[in-house]
Amino acid sequence: MTAVRPEGRYGRSAERNADRRLTIVGSVLGVVLLVLVGWFGYSYIAGQDISAEVIKFQVVTDHEVQVHLEVRKDDGVKGYCTMRSQSEDGAEVGRADFRFDQDRGRVDKVVTLRTTARGTNAELVGCHTG
Repeated sequence: MTAVRPEGRYGRSAERNADRRLTIVGSVLGVVLLVLVGWFGYSYIAGQDISAEVIKFQVVTDHEVQVHLEVRKDDGVKGYCTMRSQSEDGAEVGRADFRFDQDRGRVDKVVTLRTTARGTNAELVGCHTG
């Protein structure tokens, strides 16, 4: 037979205190994790001075792919974007850097990516300042 303690007479049980502490610690750690994820996301997005998007591409010949790029950057920022093309079997057949030194913040440009074999796509690898 187990002894039943009158409620309120002896204070909270040790189990309730432990459960409350775990809940508080878990909540604090969850909030810290959310703040860190938000901070890293914001710094990644705000830290990019130049970005681009492939609007469309067209395979012109077995050794050329034309790519229409829309580049967004801060006014006066100079940089380059790296493009690549792959063949039907997935092998990389072309890669090139294209400079964007215009003073405007938004640049639409059609560039020609030379390939060693017939390319089936045009992919933006990334953009960098410099």
